[in-house]
Amino acid sequence: VKPAGKTPAFLTVIDIAGLVKGAAEGAGLGNAFLSHISAVDGIFHMIRAFTDPDVVHVEGEMDPARDLEIIHNELRLKDVAMLNKYIDLNQRVIDRMGGGGSVEDKKKKDEFAIVVRVRDWVAKGNDVRKGEWSNKDIEVINSQSLLTAKPVTYLVNVSEKDYARKKNKYLLLIKKWIDENNPGDKLIPFSGVFESNLAALPDAAQRKAYTEEMKVESAFPKIITTGYDSLNLMHFFTAGEKEVRAWTCRKGAKMNEAARSIHNDIADSLIQVDVMKFDELKAAGGEAELKAAGRLLTRSKDAIIEDGDIVYFRSGLGRAKK
Repeated sequence: VKPAGKTPAFLTVIDIAGLVKGAAEGAGLGNAFLSHISAVDGIFHMIRAFTDPDVVHVEGEMDPARDLEIIHNELRLKDVAMLNKYIDLNQRVIDRMGGGGSVEDKKKKDEFAIVVRVRDWVAKGNDVRKGEWSNKDIEVINSQSLLTAKPVTYLVNVSEKDYARKKNKYLLLIKKWIDENNPGDKLIPFSGVFESNLAALPDAAQRKAYTEEMKVESAFPKIITTGYDSLNLMHFFTAGEKEVRAWTCRKGAKMNEAARSIHNDIADSLIQVDVMKFDELKAAGGEAELKAAGRLLTRSKDAIIEDGDIVYFRSGLGRAKK
């Protein structure tokens, strides 16, 4: 198949203005900033690691560890405030229920108890995402849109010179802070100046010459793939004569769950799925050759889809999605 067009998957990144000390109580953009974060699935935490007299730091002196502490503390304070609001609104209702009540009452009391436990955990200086929670806990946590429940990837913005020479005096300090406070979180150095200069070049030839001159590549591909990974996402593909298209679903998703990324009707009426592995398709030379070699796989709607699968959803709608 040689499709006429192609549609890639994409990761939407929203640039939100920096957070300042006291934001949880309304300082700076305050609640507006924090409400913007509530709407996202994950956080790219930008850390300044360059000095420039023309770019004033809101806290005066450069201190990335202090900046990290401020941001995380403000997010935790906002989570505590949000959870306290829920507790205050529901405390009297729960008290009136006493020890008895209906099945629905028990469900509300269990949910209330979970929220109190999560509030206490965050109030002790912990991020929600670092706790050990049951499936029931997670269901309640997800309903609260908590800021510290979101996965975080740290982007360290260094000067173009430091990025090119792969050295920066703040990097070890930042890495040490992450290892001590949020072990396992990813750190990616990049240069905003380099990326801006690269993006401003008018064509691919000039961009290639610039990266060769600087002896570094753009960090954006790594940032994007790390963002996908932090959200536990992966890609699968549909392909036909008109278009090859990348779709996004959760890792570990079943075929019918992946199909829902395309259309609910396809997922609801899915019967089975034809699956091709890209490396095998490339080696075979085409779909017909792959099928002749017995490598066109058939999977049930409850089978797990794998990253990079090329799929043909056979549904009860009369036409499969290919």
